[in-house]
Amino acid sequence: MKVIHLHQEEHEIIRLAFENNRQAQQMIFNKFSPKMLGVCRQYIKDLHFAEDLMLTAFMKVFSNLGSFENKGSFEGWIRRIMVNECISYIRVQKKVSFLEETTYIEESFNSIESDYRIDEIQFIIDQLPEGYKTVFNLYVIEGYKHLEIATMLGINEGTSKSQLSHARKMLQKQIQTLKNYSYGTD
Repeated sequence: MKVIHLHQEEHEIIRLAFENNRQAQQMIFNKFSPKMLGVCRQYIKDLHFAEDLMLTAFMKVFSNLGSFENKGSFEGWIRRIMVNECISYIRVQKKVSFLEETTYIEESFNSIESDYRIDEIQFIIDQLPEGYKTVFNLYVIEGYKHLEIATMLGINEGTSKSQLSHARKMLQKQIQTLKNYSYGTD
């Protein structure tokens, strides 16, 4: 039985893509684009803009392959480029406004029940104001700390915490409304 070293194969594909091998670049794009479109879609409501940002970010992936040091996950490296591209787009569009608040209430947030489809959950998240949505995604989905989020967005750490708190409250209300609608109660 022959053992295939998948990790070694990925390194070879990355090396070939770095050398502008179009076939290797296409393999990387085909493998990661569905997931990365999902990442972009978390930040950008309009699917067409999300697709455009994903393509722009992939151009950055291919032009910066030399900076990937094979430390950590290649997918994680690509994901970070996608997130940064989305944050840059949001900043340029000036679609995000943050209320400068330093007080916030840390609340527990129960996970969304599994009887909701992903598109329903995404729809609920899309209803958040851009600032809430951006901080929510960076904190909950991407796992950034508030200090990192504050640095990325050019806001205070307390503002990041406040935005997350407001986002959670809003999401809880929207989930409750969805539950009431699903069960026919108001």
